[in-house]
Amino acid sequence: EVQLVESGGGLVQPGGSLRLSCLASGFSVSDYDMTWVRQAPGKGLEWVSSIYTRGSTYYADSVKGRFTISRDNAKNTVFLQMNSLQSEDTALYYCATGGRLSNWARRGQGTQVTVSS
Repeated sequence: EVQLVESGGGLVQPGGSLRLSCLASGFSVSDYDMTWVRQAPGKGLEWVSSIYTRGSTYYADSVKGRFTISRDNAKNTVFLQMNSLQSEDTALYYCATGGRLSNWARRGQGTQVTVSS
């Protein structure tokens, strides 16, 4: 069974950092493009970042320079390091299979990130 489990979210002050993890089972993350998307209250899914099978990475303009996506094939886990967090980053964060133009239908249950003082 294919499963994605996100973790690492929480409440953080503006300017703080969090590291999200996405543990995959039922497939190897090294064989798939993987993506982080987010959904703020009352809004649709927003693409955040993708890592492709060959290792190339892409970021939304809103997070470029602050977020870093990476992959640990041995742990079958995808990470999202988030620095300099802003209130606008508050959302439910999901990892999903597929790249930037995917429909992200296969995703986990999400992990909540709240940036507030």
